[in-house]
Amino acid sequence: MQTLLKEPATGEPDHPLGADYADKPAGYYGHARTEIAALFPERAGRVLEVGCGRGATLAWLNQSGCCQHTTGIELFSHAAEAARAVVDRVEAGDAEKLLGAVAREGLFDVVLCLDVLEHLHDPWAFVELIPALLAPRGVLIVSVPNVRHWRVSADLLFRGRWRYADAGVLDRTHLRFFTREGARELVAEPRLKLVACEASRPPRASVGGLANLATLGLMKDLFAVQFLLAAHKV
Repeated sequence: MQTLLKEPATGEPDHPLGADYADKPAGYYGHARTEIAALFPERAGRVLEVGCGRGATLAWLNQSGCCQHTTGIELFSHAAEAARAVVDRVEAGDAEKLLGAVAREGLFDVVLCLDVLEHLHDPWAFVELIPALLAPRGVLIVSVPNVRHWRVSADLLFRGRWRYADAGVLDRTHLRFFTREGARELVAEPRLKLVACEASRPPRASVGGLANLATLGLMKDLFAVQFLLAAHKV
């Protein structure tokens, strides 16, 4: 299985996309993903976030009283160091290699992979590792960008353009791309039961929001920036 990108000891990325990660604004690593609230259990003991950035999401969960202990894995040391101020335990490095180490202290009630899997060479194989980390009735929560978004589709269909950007659906650091069907297949692991696959809703006053209302939600996948999925361990 291919692994996550690695950050060398010098701090200078050794991967062709490494410089693109280094150029990300601070907000890229520091945004709390509050949109997962509807998928999160009422209470959870131990929570693991793969790709925790500066720890904003785990800090929000902790402050909200949603969990008792937070653990994060973050590829880049500068973000991991910032996360240590607000997260109970943070490991810096390759997530695949660190999963076993973080699980030695106990299983997790929730594992978060939020806008992480699209950065991996083999996200399907990575998801296969998650059930072993989950406690009975544990929950995996995933978010992935929606490559079927109308802006991407229109540019490709009418302009023949597939233009990478610094952020968004066509972030140049993305290695894999998903539609709703592909997102569902990503978590179709025998030890997991998919219980939710929700399209993000654009703001009502936006172009996408108005178009979504006008079509009575029938074309909602075209206006969704990402999909949020929840799967329970069976």
